[in-house]
Amino acid sequence: MAYNLLKGKKGIIFGALNNQSIAWKVAEKCYEEGAEFILSNAPIALRMGELNELAEKTGAEVIGADATSVEDLEKLFDAAIAKFGKIDFILHSIGMSVNVRKGKKYTELNYDWLEKGWDVSAVSFHKVMKVAYEKDCMNEWGSILALTYIAAQRTFPDYNDMADNKSFLESIARSFGYYWGERKVRVNTISQSPTMTTAGSGIKGFGGFFGYAEDMSPLGNASAEECANYCIAMFSDLTRKVTMQNLFHDGGFSNTGVSQKIVDRYSEREE
Repeated sequence: MAYNLLKGKKGIIFGALNNQSIAWKVAEKCYEEGAEFILSNAPIALRMGELNELAEKTGAEVIGADATSVEDLEKLFDAAIAKFGKIDFILHSIGMSVNVRKGKKYTELNYDWLEKGWDVSAVSFHKVMKVAYEKDCMNEWGSILALTYIAAQRTFPDYNDMADNKSFLESIARSFGYYWGERKVRVNTISQSPTMTTAGSGIKGFGGFFGYAEDMSPLGNASAEECANYCIAMFSDLTRKVTMQNLFHDGGFSNTGVSQKIVDRYSEREE
């Protein structure tokens, strides 16, 4: 059911890859709620061709941009300004670790790969906001969001250097969020449950941890579609005074020490 929560709003959505992506679900929900937007991803992702399907479905324009390139971002935001004037929302749904992809353990990190992942996953968020800030292209009461994960606060060994990337991402949101607040624009991160996306499923042992998180969370894991609904709420005028926050969207996982399901599972081993 649509409520027209974003009627008349314009934005940019970074990171939709395929129909498993959270950003893809967010785009669908934004469209249902009346928003217009530009879809952007790295040129290599555009060559896969799937984003065109989403663009056709939502009436969005696709503009390729490497989010680590200030030059690319300047061209993207210039195009957005030419199309919409000022915009109302930005979603940063970008993350990548070469060390994870190559199977490097945290104790054996390749530092060149570390810097690449750091730039893609975290510094790109600063670059996106810096370009938008310099071009003064956000309407008052606009909303900027990035997706993160609780490994920024807790240790999950196989999450590797992505945990460091997410910690930095969240810090950038708080620090830049202060300056955006002076322009009445809010900046937040959403810490999502483990989600069966292309990126998530590439992490070693992800299936097992997904099940563990499901058993630990009183409400169960939040799906990609449910995360999209939360993003809509954060883009809407209903959350104007929420800023510089890391918002857990994880079914209660972040505040649960142990669940009865986990206790029961270990109790069975004692019998």
